[in-house]
Amino acid sequence: MADRANSPRLIAAIELGQVLLLAGNLGWTTLCLGGYRPETMVVTSILTGLLLLVHLAGRLVAGSPFRLHPAGWLFLPFLAYAAANVTWHTPVPWLGWHDWLWWAQLIVVFWVVVNLSEVKRASHLLLATLALLGFVTVVLAAYQVFVKPDWLMLGRRQAEQFIGRASGSFGIPNSLAALLLLLLPASVALTLRPGATAVQRVGFGYLAASYLFGLVLTASRGAWIALALILLGWPLMAGQRSRAWRVSRFGLAVAVLVVTGVTAYLAMPTLRNRFEAMVHEAGERTRPIMWRGAWQLFREQPVWGSGAGSYNVAFEKHRPAHFQLDSQWAHNDYLNTLSDYGAVGFGLFFGACGWVVIAGIRRTRAQPRPVAGAALLDSPPVRQGFALGLGAFGLQLFVDFHLKIPALGMALAIVAGLLVRTCWHPTAASTGRSLPRAAVLGLAVMAVAAGLVIWVVPHYRAEALRYSARQAMDKLVDREIREHRDTLESVRTAMTRAVAIDPTNAQAWSDLAYATSLRAHLESGFTRKLGVEAEQQADRALRLAKIVPEFWLRRAVALDMQDRWLEAGDSCIQAMNLAPSHALVWYYYSYHLSLNPAAVPQARAAVEISLRLDPSIGPAQLLRQQLAARESSRQSAHHE
Repeated sequence: MADRANSPRLIAAIELGQVLLLAGNLGWTTLCLGGYRPETMVVTSILTGLLLLVHLAGRLVAGSPFRLHPAGWLFLPFLAYAAANVTWHTPVPWLGWHDWLWWAQLIVVFWVVVNLSEVKRASHLLLATLALLGFVTVVLAAYQVFVKPDWLMLGRRQAEQFIGRASGSFGIPNSLAALLLLLLPASVALTLRPGATAVQRVGFGYLAASYLFGLVLTASRGAWIALALILLGWPLMAGQRSRAWRVSRFGLAVAVLVVTGVTAYLAMPTLRNRFEAMVHEAGERTRPIMWRGAWQLFREQPVWGSGAGSYNVAFEKHRPAHFQLDSQWAHNDYLNTLSDYGAVGFGLFFGACGWVVIAGIRRTRAQPRPVAGAALLDSPPVRQGFALGLGAFGLQLFVDFHLKIPALGMALAIVAGLLVRTCWHPTAASTGRSLPRAAVLGLAVMAVAAGLVIWVVPHYRAEALRYSARQAMDKLVDREIREHRDTLESVRTAMTRAVAIDPTNAQAWSDLAYATSLRAHLESGFTRKLGVEAEQQADRALRLAKIVPEFWLRRAVALDMQDRWLEAGDSCIQAMNLAPSHALVWYYYSYHLSLNPAAVPQARAAVEISLRLDPSIGPAQLLRQQLAARESSRQSAHHE
């Protein structure tokens, strides 16, 4: 009996632990460049795993049948399909699992939030965390713009292309804009909501003004367009309102957008330049190229897609000659999902999203008016504010990859989960199904714990080692390697550890082959032996993924180190077949040809193609000079 009496307190404590874990995880991930770097995701994945374990433990302690929100189940078919896609279909499984873990985190956070029972306390704490993070990111954004334009979190420096624009705690200004879009409409609604005190109006009004200021500092055209569309569409879609009300609100939205836009345009040179460039270029220049590539990949495999996480690699065969940027993602989360997972995956995920939206709207209309002292999200204007924020976020997904930024996915899942949980009460929808709690939950806890320790954390640890080491190695390209022996040795050590921790990371094997081949600059007497070692490492990478052009190039270099010139040429041809318009592939091919004196003319032609595709490649420029000097010396000797 005593245990039963203490059970509600224990359950409440466990639920509070979930909320605190989630709030801490959101704060950590957001302030570490949004979780983009794999070393951040080591901690983020542990916290997410603990969140799920505590949630399952709370269910085990509850002492009652499962009463899970039906909205949470809707996304599990996509997660299962994505895992199957990685296991049996994708040509780049290590990237596929990387992508799958992002989806899994988003869905786990949504699942936990939508199944919270103490919604009022949880929503207030989580929303306060989001509000505080939004304000902190705006402060950091102001520091970037007005004090140190090249500053970034974690001691990093901002990319040159983003100088003058604010990204706050993120690496990309558009990511900060997405977070602020999620919060801005709700903060305005909280300021104007009926019954708010003067202190609340001032506080929320200040937050709204700061978010708007931060949005201006990002100079994000996509965010401004998304906000404009959602604000203009909101009064027109309010079907329960009179025509006069809708027309007046539409006019007000137009006036607010015009005044804000004109003020920002005149006051912010960076924003003005970006919009003028968009007009001059008649829209976007680079994004449509990536969109067309994603659409072509989908048309080639419309049912299952090109494979989870495969966009960046599969895009190579559709790369135009004038486009040499590393696309990584399609800059359109809808097209990226369609490309990677096909119509089946796209339908499972976004179909579930649509079902949740429709079900939430229907149940909201059937609910009674909120009572005094209810949670903030029980206020219709506040719900509308968060719904508008989610709508603007969703519109911005047409031009960006926010679902690939862990912090943004987590923030989206929190807001969506709280809104769904408030609008769609599980008791009104379904009482769930009674299951043998101890057996099912015990197995679930063991599976989650084992997966976290054996697979998830090692996956991110290995990638963190590889990522940092590859960045250090790339900095050696234009330097004298003999002067950086210690750096190269530390890179090889890190790569060796990475493949030992996660032997399925094909990129780590390729990078290890790269580091091994560079070592020949330090130990020229062991070139052939190092070539054999590099070949074995490149072959390991190719056994895991034959679609990646870089892996074939690593093999070609290793074969050239063994004087196996013809075989190396075959590997170069394989890379060129996979990436016929990539400048670096042509450079490696020209270097390979230059090793044979009889093929110097072909090498000069190949390096000219490389520099025509990308004139900025330093090694290609140097190789062209060397080939020209060799050709000049040969001609001089011939004349003599």
